[in-house]
Amino acid sequence: MQRVVFLVPLLVVGSIWTHQMDPVMENSPVTPMENFDFEQFTGRWYEMAVLSTCPHYMQRKKRNPVIVALDLTHVPTQHNFTMTSSSFKNGTCMEALTVYSLTSTTGRFFHHIARFGADVDSFVIHTNYDEYALMLQLSTEHPSGNKTTTVKLYGRTMSVSPPVVDKFKALIRHHEMSEEAAIMNQHKGDCFPGKQMMEETADHQASVPQISKQNITTEKKQSDV
Repeated sequence: MQRVVFLVPLLVVGSIWTHQMDPVMENSPVTPMENFDFEQFTGRWYEMAVLSTCPHYMQRKKRNPVIVALDLTHVPTQHNFTMTSSSFKNGTCMEALTVYSLTSTTGRFFHHIARFGADVDSFVIHTNYDEYALMLQLSTEHPSGNKTTTVKLYGRTMSVSPPVVDKFKALIRHHEMSEEAAIMNQHKGDCFPGKQMMEETADHQASVPQISKQNITTEKKQSDV
């Protein structure tokens, strides 16, 4: 079976984009993690959980709640890096390549999704580099101006501890989103491009603590834009 690769083109690269980002950074409502070390952040991650204010995105994730393998690769002399994602879709392992631009603020990245006309800013809210990372993505579609907030939990392995899930829940609450709507991804087998999905036994399921529905405070409903 042929390897399937999607390339998301980068609009602007290099120092030109960095200079353009500076005025925008002054008005940013989000502060990335202090003393962030990008080189420690590169390598293999797994998308373990996600929540978004975009209903269409959430519908797609609910239909296919699988753990996504993410490989971040950076050449030190370049002002961008690539993220290769691998996951099962319709029973087949698919691979996609996205190019992110580094900005003048460490812990903040940018990429553009052409088919939606969306500019996406990604923020590393917190990470300990060898266990987990809390990610926040803010996107704006053009020309509609529709805005979306997405919170993601990354893990270095396909297992995250209850304290890490609690940090993920706290970030959700901070952005006035409902914990109950969060999607905890499941391990459906090792993904190699072109490979058919094999049924996993219970002994091989990824360990992702479930978000308790008890003692959950209902937060203010977010707009879907």
